[in-house]
Amino acid sequence: MTYDVCIIGSGAGGAPIAYELSNAGFNVVVLEKGKDYKEEDFNKDELAVCRRDIFTPSLKEEQHVINERDADDSIVRYEGSKYNWNFWNGSMVGGSSNLMSGYFHRMKPNDFKLKSVYGEIDGANVVDWPISYEDLEPYYTKVEKIVGVSGKIVKHKFLEPRSTPNFPYPALAVNSATQWFDDACKSLSYESIPTPRAILPLNAQGRQGCSYSNFCGSYGCATGAKGSARAALLQKCSATIITEAFVYKLESDDKKVTKAHYYDKNRVSHIVEAKIFVVAAQAIESSRLLLNSKNKFFPNGLANNSGQVGKNLIFSAGGVGSGRFNFETLSQKQQKELMQVGLFFNRSLQDWYEYDENGKKYKGGTIDFLFEHANIISRATREFYNDNGELIWGEKLSDKIHKRLTNSRVLTFEVFNDWLPSNYCFVSVDDKLKDKFDMPVGVINLYGHPHDIKVGTYLANKAIKVLQKMGASDVSMSISSSPPPNLVAGGCRFGKYAKASVLDVNCKAHELKNLYVTDASFMPTGGSVPYTWTIYANSFRVAKHLVSRLDALNNY
Repeated sequence: MTYDVCIIGSGAGGAPIAYELSNAGFNVVVLEKGKDYKEEDFNKDELAVCRRDIFTPSLKEEQHVINERDADDSIVRYEGSKYNWNFWNGSMVGGSSNLMSGYFHRMKPNDFKLKSVYGEIDGANVVDWPISYEDLEPYYTKVEKIVGVSGKIVKHKFLEPRSTPNFPYPALAVNSATQWFDDACKSLSYESIPTPRAILPLNAQGRQGCSYSNFCGSYGCATGAKGSARAALLQKCSATIITEAFVYKLESDDKKVTKAHYYDKNRVSHIVEAKIFVVAAQAIESSRLLLNSKNKFFPNGLANNSGQVGKNLIFSAGGVGSGRFNFETLSQKQQKELMQVGLFFNRSLQDWYEYDENGKKYKGGTIDFLFEHANIISRATREFYNDNGELIWGEKLSDKIHKRLTNSRVLTFEVFNDWLPSNYCFVSVDDKLKDKFDMPVGVINLYGHPHDIKVGTYLANKAIKVLQKMGASDVSMSISSSPPPNLVAGGCRFGKYAKASVLDVNCKAHELKNLYVTDASFMPTGGSVPYTWTIYANSFRVAKHLVSRLDALNNY
């Protein structure tokens, strides 16, 4: 069978294509490397998720090589399996969207024109997007309705233009301690924003509302409330989904892709033919697939005669911080408010999405506030040492853990600012190390621009002031160039010019007539928000283009 469309990957970049095209009557196949899980398969097994990585490949069988560039420009090579350095994000139907926390902020208009608005930065490959916020706005709105975004619009300085006055679903219930945050922000003249979430607060769209388990990040949703690509889209379309299908090569002539080669779980090779191929395997693996698909027409990798495939890899810059609220400093009423079970915190700050310092305009970012994860293992292991740094055990350890868990609570924050693209951060493939499928593994060449640290630190210091104003103790922050593996983009940036980009404005490869890349790979810059909403929106945008194109092909 020759399909109309073959999609490699079923996450936020691939699922909207499958949803729109299959529901429009086209014959669509999705090749997904992982298994198909349903709501009943997801539970809150901390050991399974934290210690056994049940949703990601074994590093003994599949890994990445990480080349880390030091300050003196020397490079240290790490094999992921030897150092337990993992860049996998969720191999299953729906991809890592199953495991996201669902913090859904739109990018701002100026995110699409970073170079024009803020200027060049030495050592960074900053460019403007070939589309504008206005081009993507209708699709942000579409995602709100179809995937399901809950929240409340509060007007503030950097609120992006919207075609609708509010989100389609009301805000999730929040802990009473959010009022402490709102009061602290007011006294500091900051604007507290309710955090929009891709989580349904009530039963809708054939999905159950949130159960308030406080186990969103890193865990699958047992009710279907979280707007994963699986729950929101793939379970509602007629696309054929082939699971445990690892696509190891795309075959092409000089003008188009002709076949996708994949191994099944028994390592038996199969071939799929289609009119159009869409790669959405997540940024690192999408670049790796193209680089491993070289042939006589594309000796440096598929669609890579420009040499741009894998280049300008980006993550999300910033970091984290936290503060602890201890019972001895709180009234009984405040103690009860703080320990309300399951309710979200859901507060954000965007006061410094853009800021001036020493007469210069800087692009800033977003700060999200949330309670520490409910995972008991990670919370308990942080108590293994006393104040002198000495290991404790037995009754002393038991008492310390019990007190920490029952007489205090930690409020954390996450800073999101741009990870600037550069020549030093890119994807390649290793010339020696291979995975269990005998394919060269991906190499992640890491480099964080010093500018990222400067901006992240500026934002974190603002967040620290809020925690201090609220009365938190043990306030700390950590801003570094360590990449968050769940927030990765670039590698196949789109643009107007073939020599400087891999994809055109519709995310089609410049050099091939029928190859598209629709995961976060297309992003030339990342904005200062989590990426998932923008990936969804762009994929719906490309889906509209593909419907028109397939209509024309089929009527030719």
